[in-house]
Amino acid sequence: MANTETKPRRTILSRHALIERSATLLFTFSLLVVTVGGIVEIAPLFYLENTIEDVDGVRPYSPLELAGRDIYIREGCYVCHSQMIRPMRDEVERYGHYSLAAESKYDHPFQWGSKRTGPDLARVGGRYSDAWHVDHFINPQSVVPESVMPKYAFLLDTKLDDALIEDLLKTHRFVGVPYTDEMIAAAKADFRAQADPDADWDGVVERYPGAVVANFDGQPELTEMDALIAYMQMLGTLVDFSTFVPDASR
Repeated sequence: MANTETKPRRTILSRHALIERSATLLFTFSLLVVTVGGIVEIAPLFYLENTIEDVDGVRPYSPLELAGRDIYIREGCYVCHSQMIRPMRDEVERYGHYSLAAESKYDHPFQWGSKRTGPDLARVGGRYSDAWHVDHFINPQSVVPESVMPKYAFLLDTKLDDALIEDLLKTHRFVGVPYTDEMIAAAKADFRAQADPDADWDGVVERYPGAVVANFDGQPELTEMDALIAYMQMLGTLVDFSTFVPDASR
């Protein structure tokens, strides 16, 4: 009985060993497996009109938010902070509703990340005051004693120039972000008005619903601190999850 059971097993192992010894066979079968797997994953995409679900509230970044996002990337914040909440109980209970693909559809590149030396920032918007963010960037340990985050006080002293903001919006439109001619024409005005509550900022909110208007760092000059906090304060705030219903057809 034992010999009957082991014989088929040895036959399978011997055939597998034959494949392992032959580079040509191993390459051929590997290519076959990858080809079949690729077809199974890619072919359905050709039959979908859109691979990203449209969600009410999601909009392009305002000029100031976009500038703040570039500063976020420049300073390597994505190395320690992810921006993607996974649909698991512990993630959702700690950070909020799981991230939607639509929330990142205007990100070039996206900031999902894979490491969390610091907490996930996908829902950080509105969670802390502007003053808290200023203190946190100047001296992280003053508000979070156990933090290992470096200090970014220089952002408060670095003035922000609007010379290239129109070109920045045009570049993002070139890769698919739906900035209109009106948005681009008003880019410089919107750029400065969002950080000045005394300015004529009605147009900013009309073009970018939900945009936070404030003197983020409390200084008269427009600084990199203003832009970065404007970006932080909108993260995760565009979708109303109290009324959001997932598309059941996907």
